[in-house]
Amino acid sequence: MTADDPELRVSKIESGTVIDHIPGGLALTVLGVLGIDGEGDATVSVGMNVPSDRLGRKDILKVEGHELSQSELDVLSLIAPEATVNIIRGYEVAEKFRVERPTEVVGVLACPNPNCITNAGEPAEARFTVLDAGVRCTYCETILREDITDHVQV
Repeated sequence: MTADDPELRVSKIESGTVIDHIPGGLALTVLGVLGIDGEGDATVSVGMNVPSDRLGRKDILKVEGHELSQSELDVLSLIAPEATVNIIRGYEVAEKFRVERPTEVVGVLACPNPNCITNAGEPAEARFTVLDAGVRCTYCETILREDITDHVQV
């Protein structure tokens, strides 16, 4: 490999998840919302600001030994709606798909409105309708457009 070779070389993982097409600069945010902070034993490879024909710049994550749950995929779709997920088993791609934005997310985000019923000690789980440019609380109709990751409770 030469310095001019644009090919990215990272070792294969035996099992886990590869998340591709994350908008450039958001890989660490994605790791944070997935609860991967370097404290556990998960082996993680991070590629940041890698050239991409589709996005211009993209980030890539390889997380060994962890397959994303549906709630993690739902949060990922809010942060990186163009992301592609590869599930790896036995060093081979077992599944490959693009994340799909759900119409609703339940129990994944906390409502920022302190007066919302979900923050009043009532047995109401936070529920948000997914909009084109954010999410709206089903109970108090507060809309989150920015800093959605600050309200993740996966």
